[in-house]
Amino acid sequence: MQPSGWLQLAVYVVVLAAITKPMGLYLMQVLDAKGRTWLDPVLRPLERLTYWLMGVRADHEQDWKQYTWAMLLFSLVGCLFTYAILRLQHLLPLNPQGFGPVSPDLAFNTAVSFTTNTNWQNYTGESTMSYLSQMVALVIHNFASAATGIAIAAAVVRGLARHTTKLLGNFWVDLVRVSYYLLLPICLVFAVALVSQGMIQNFQPFTKAKLVEPMKIQVEKKNDKGETVKGADGKAVMEEQAVTEQVIPQGPMASQVAIKMLGTNGGGYTNANAAHPFENPTPLSNFLQILSIFAIGSGLTYYLGRMTKSQAHGWAVWATMIVLFLAGALACWWAEAAGNPIHHHLGVIAADGNMEGKEVRFGIFNSALFATITTDASCGAVNCMHDSLTALGGMVPLFNLHLGEVIIGGVGAGLYGMLVFVVLAVFIAGLMVGRTPEYLGKKIQSFDVKMAMLSLLILALTILGFSAWACMSQWGPPDPATHALTDGTNNSGPHGFSEILYAYSSAVANNGSAFAGLSGNTPWYNTTLGLAMLFGRFLMVVPIMALAGSLAQKKLVPASAGTFPVTGFTFVILLLGTVLLIGALNFLPALALGPIVEHFLTAQGKLF
Repeated sequence: MQPSGWLQLAVYVVVLAAITKPMGLYLMQVLDAKGRTWLDPVLRPLERLTYWLMGVRADHEQDWKQYTWAMLLFSLVGCLFTYAILRLQHLLPLNPQGFGPVSPDLAFNTAVSFTTNTNWQNYTGESTMSYLSQMVALVIHNFASAATGIAIAAAVVRGLARHTTKLLGNFWVDLVRVSYYLLLPICLVFAVALVSQGMIQNFQPFTKAKLVEPMKIQVEKKNDKGETVKGADGKAVMEEQAVTEQVIPQGPMASQVAIKMLGTNGGGYTNANAAHPFENPTPLSNFLQILSIFAIGSGLTYYLGRMTKSQAHGWAVWATMIVLFLAGALACWWAEAAGNPIHHHLGVIAADGNMEGKEVRFGIFNSALFATITTDASCGAVNCMHDSLTALGGMVPLFNLHLGEVIIGGVGAGLYGMLVFVVLAVFIAGLMVGRTPEYLGKKIQSFDVKMAMLSLLILALTILGFSAWACMSQWGPPDPATHALTDGTNNSGPHGFSEILYAYSSAVANNGSAFAGLSGNTPWYNTTLGLAMLFGRFLMVVPIMALAGSLAQKKLVPASAGTFPVTGFTFVILLLGTVLLIGALNFLPALALGPIVEHFLTAQGKLF
């Protein structure tokens, strides 16, 4: 853990804190339907035209049920639209590579993935998706799913700020204003900044470069029908093939990366993601990308304080998130800097720590920091291979997913997820002093606690339920020798279990990163992971919106000597304890069967 890493971490936190207030103030302008921004002269006519085309009355607000139904309908239509494009991409333009249609199960998984802001990818982007699919089917969701998350967060905050009303705003207005006034202009500037660092942005076909030293590889022999030729033993016949050229991807990369980071969508234009020199050319581009992941989510905490007229409460929520972030980043950095336990068992201490799966340009600290940030938020972009982290290092991003990614979190999703824990923390405080709990002048009653707990139970039951089902099933690709189905893991023992657990944790938390040892591009994995994403996004949102509707209708009660303050050090400690306790109680047994036992076994020299 070198001094340069500490300096970079300090700079990151300071810059993030510095942009939180300006971002929060701008969010106030954007999320106020009558607010004015400096972009109004250009965008206000377009905004009004959009409302006219949609048949939306901008001055008509919705209650929580109407708001939720509008969000669900919009997401359903977008999902079906994306599925259609992926299945028909071979018939559509902007496909210079001539890619065929995406298979039904993979198209379902991908459409659901991008609709839910997950961006889980069971495919290699540069060899599967046409430019049209990347730019229309996928990038539209990068904007729409991010705007949807921010809109829901705004509705929940309005539920806290308002009283004796059923109205939480208008989903269509929030969606349009966030897209036009926030995401589009910031992404335009960010994309130009990334191009200045050397990131590509074009529509050229992929470049083919001749190798200086041709190489030979062994591949499966195919017949005229493209089928694998089998020998007398039933195994595939292998043949030698000469490789004389390398295919270098091209395309509209900077624009895709800008919104995937700012919208905490994740995914990658290339399979190597942010470790690819085109997607992440320089240390500055790396810093800007990890800063952009937290930028909007951090600003939403200031928006919370401003809307509820308790700025100290907004900063207390932000401080809680930052403490959890720093704890995870330092733990992951320490584990990776300590090196591989197998080397320690052999008496070998690597001076540079565990460099397996790391991009050498960024090293251990920036890899650990990126892994922590991307799983604190629902981003999922990576600049190292999470599957290659040490057992304890890999447990950090896995545990971040289990907390529901409330540590800054996805745009919007992190804030309303953390507010669920705030309600529970206030409820616990009320029990300790023997009073009806109050939050920002509103009494927290049984319905509110039930809705908060329901959202957390959905998270735990979906992750653990699908993981257990997958562990007892053979959902992976068939074995080449026996043709029998496999579980899809490339590692045995606890690490194989961690691969399955991480996959469903990432899907339900709408993250999209993976322990890449799992072969997930099969009909059963594609289908069940898609269902997990849907449950993690929409089943959790419904009780949270019901909670917001309940809070909005409550009357304000004056603070008294028994009112628990939701600002200051005591509140931060209670909120930290609530987040960690619930996360530990729900998932500690699964973590003990995965990364924890793997750590102790690898320390004894066992491999998986």
